[in-house]
Amino acid sequence: MMNIKRTRRDLHGVLLLDKPQGMTSNDALQKVKWLFNAKKAGHTGALDPLATGMLPICFGEATKFSQYLLDSDKRYRVIAKLGERTDTSDADGQIICTKPVEVNESQINQALTHFRGNILQVPTMFSALKHQGKPLYEYARQGIVIEREARPITVYENQFIQFDAIKNELTLEIHCSKGTYIRTIIDDLGELLGCGAHVIYLRRLQVSNYPIDKMISLDALQNRFEKDELLMPVDSPLQERPKITLTDAQGKDILLGRTIELENTTQVETLVRIYQGQLFIGAGVMQSNKLSPKRLISTFIN
Repeated sequence: MMNIKRTRRDLHGVLLLDKPQGMTSNDALQKVKWLFNAKKAGHTGALDPLATGMLPICFGEATKFSQYLLDSDKRYRVIAKLGERTDTSDADGQIICTKPVEVNESQINQALTHFRGNILQVPTMFSALKHQGKPLYEYARQGIVIEREARPITVYENQFIQFDAIKNELTLEIHCSKGTYIRTIIDDLGELLGCGAHVIYLRRLQVSNYPIDKMISLDALQNRFEKDELLMPVDSPLQERPKITLTDAQGKDILLGRTIELENTTQVETLVRIYQGQLFIGAGVMQSNKLSPKRLISTFIN
């Protein structure tokens, strides 16, 4: 019997997937891409298999702006098991140390002050950061430790939710900048408390300003007939950026790759979203009164 190749669709926009536990972000991406029969798709920042929650998936022209979601702030709900440290800093790893838990809420709240604001964090070996072209986790699985430099991150909020002293489980809600490893925060917190800790539950509640109620689970997506209406607009990855509206003539110049001058505009260098009238045409950089194109889209999709 001859195999008939599926004709993939040109599809543009962003889906807010509620990633299920136990699935890699790439597996989730491929499943969603297949369900939409889309030509081109990419996710915007991997979640560990243990983790659930918001995984924006960009289709078509929206993939041009996925980097801005990678760079955006995130919000998480995390439950840490105190008294046990693992080699991966989460429940998928092997326990490497156990200690009695002799802390109270007051001590926990005091320790949390060290994990707020602008701090330096050494990324975990079990991360997708590259060293000589290979992810760190591949070295870690071979028992090889690579020296990592501490990187600046910002923890805008690290909120104590509850502490179950019977189960030794601590629940936090964390709002942080890009590049923050929640597992590392929990591991470092456990060391500061003197008892060790690891992540047993992690849910990403929000990426950028995307609405939480627009997330959809994989099960619900599979059972939904009309899927395209779930997509957020192509310009939504840039929703936090200033908006610049151009005339038709100015828009044509930008689409030709030209830098243009705008009247009554003086800004320090900043990324903006550009519209030709009501038509979104891409991202640009404003500096003083000059606008230069950075990433442009195919205008026929609007």
